[in-house]
Amino acid sequence: MTVLLDAVRRYADAHAGATGAAPTPIPGLTIVRAVVPSGLDYAISRPLACLVLQGSKHVTMGAEGFAFAAGDTLLIAADVPTVSQITRASVVAPYLSLVLELDPAIIVDLVSEMGGMAAANPAPVRIEPTDAEVADAALRLMRLLDRPASVPVLQAQLVREMHYWLLAGRHGTAIRRLGWPDGHARRVARAVAVLRAEFARPLPVERLAAAAGMSPSSFHQHFRAVTSLSPLQFQKQLRLIEARRLMMAEGASASSAAFAVGYESVSQFTREYGRLFGTPPVRDIKAARTKVRGAESRPES
Repeated sequence: MTVLLDAVRRYADAHAGATGAAPTPIPGLTIVRAVVPSGLDYAISRPLACLVLQGSKHVTMGAEGFAFAAGDTLLIAADVPTVSQITRASVVAPYLSLVLELDPAIIVDLVSEMGGMAAANPAPVRIEPTDAEVADAALRLMRLLDRPASVPVLQAQLVREMHYWLLAGRHGTAIRRLGWPDGHARRVARAVAVLRAEFARPLPVERLAAAAGMSPSSFHQHFRAVTSLSPLQFQKQLRLIEARRLMMAEGASASSAAFAVGYESVSQFTREYGRLFGTPPVRDIKAARTKVRGAESRPES
């Protein structure tokens, strides 16, 4: 893991932006770096695996909390709402992680070849020690980034291999349900894709149910079972999270952000924003920007 940590640190030092994220030319692969503990980060996460290499983090889903640190892999096996916070990070020892979004098409293909059973009701968020084979595949992906000309040629097989080792390891039974084409998780994922693409528009549940190939009543039940939210709650959280991003990253006002994500009433937006984030929009963004400026002003050495 030390060699992987060094490779991730070098890449993050060269490419991490103000938010701490360092995208890579490999689709779905991101490096995350933080030099101070973070505030609360709200998201509806896509299925992913996060290898923590240094520092520690805490993730909450509903009433359940998960603490993980260097040497652990966080698996999120469904589109679920999470609240996360980096709890240990410093300039000398930054928080560093490697995040790979799981590709359902690769999982479907691998599951058909590997066989095996999915967990009947797997927890959508899990923490396990990182398997040696997963870390080795991640290291070869990082080394590939040092050879840009090789990325288009070799990335697909290395990403597939990392998915294979995740399926073959401790997280395998939870990931397998993403590989069942007619399973509830995959059907709900088709509706989630519509919600993510069109969250600012009114979306009748009948349309979402049709995308999932279910009756409206069955869809509502299975959607909540997979995501922990109703379709309306899911759409509302997508709107509020995007509005927060617009205000934080693009300087949008509360009213313009509200209208951009589909709200017709600024007062309703303000009420629902406060319920999710714990404070009204203007106060929340002011506090978040102050925290970011404080982190940026810290010396790097």
